[in-house]
Amino acid sequence: MKNELFIRYLSQEDLLRAGCFDIPNAMDVVEKVLTAYENGRVLYPDKTVQIFDEAVQSRINILPATLLDEKVCGAKWISVFPANPRRFGCQNQSAVILLSSLETGYPMALLEGMLCSSIRTAAVSAVAAKYLARPDSAEIGLLGAGEMARMHFVALKTALPGLRVCRVASRRSATERDFLEHIAPFYPDVEFVLCQGGYEKAATGADVIVTAISGQEPVLHGAWCKPGAFYTHVGGWEDDDETVFRADKLVCDSWHHLRSRGSPTLTRLYQAGKLHDGDIYGDLPKIVAGKLPGRESDREFIYFNAVGLSYVDVALGYDFFKRAGHLAAVLPLQREGIFDHPLESTGEPGRFRLKRS
Repeated sequence: MKNELFIRYLSQEDLLRAGCFDIPNAMDVVEKVLTAYENGRVLYPDKTVQIFDEAVQSRINILPATLLDEKVCGAKWISVFPANPRRFGCQNQSAVILLSSLETGYPMALLEGMLCSSIRTAAVSAVAAKYLARPDSAEIGLLGAGEMARMHFVALKTALPGLRVCRVASRRSATERDFLEHIAPFYPDVEFVLCQGGYEKAATGADVIVTAISGQEPVLHGAWCKPGAFYTHVGGWEDDDETVFRADKLVCDSWHHLRSRGSPTLTRLYQAGKLHDGDIYGDLPKIVAGKLPGRESDREFIYFNAVGLSYVDVALGYDFFKRAGHLAAVLPLQREGIFDHPLESTGEPGRFRLKRS
């Protein structure tokens, strides 16, 4: 019986080298897997969340899912520690994605997960914008200017190529300047406006509004959101109650899963009894699958909130693996069964090791 096991490992640099930073492709993967989920071809158990600091929501999440048609089971292990930049001078998130074969159950690949996670989050917002934003949207307001805000701009500009003005606001002017330095060279057709922390200036009049902050405080106010705007809520508690109640449609990636989360505004209102299941217009998979209309009027203010769907991460991770697998390092897990190894006793009861050559 063969007992040799190995796993293929891909770093973020491997994935980038293979061209996995590809928003149009990611949007296509997102739409296909949302439709597959709606048609019963995805297994999606609840994720496991371990919160270590309620105040700042430091946490590690384990998110499993299975793609039945692809015969792949996977999981994303992601940490979110918002205080990291201040305390340790490092990014606030890290992640890995594990993929296993449904034919043997053996692990197939271990991938760096932040590229996939960031692209997935933004690509889901971009797919939502495709169905829920006005096609002629010209101005976008970003509340937050870090990596997630940058990825969202790239994705939303892909979905809405008519965007011509981008207003950016962050608590730190240096972050706004970094945004401009990293993004503006790729988009000469866009006028970038740095708002020097002015969230109201960034949001007011925007056709598309994005909140992408690491804190837990409302930075968007409903009074700033014009009729016809599309708002994508990326993280936790980022907007005030009025933003929710002004919306003509409340759309989620999965309301069933979102309503049990402690941080987002929709969840807070639901748990306080101020928002009810019937107030939610619907979930994005139904809209993408054509079972529910998206935007129906240029005057609708539409609020979109994604909790994050692990089956989308697994689908995108599997797509990355297929594209970048030729660059993977092959790491051995075992050569043979435990008792097939040449073992020797250490001289103490119950303690063994490989025989020394």
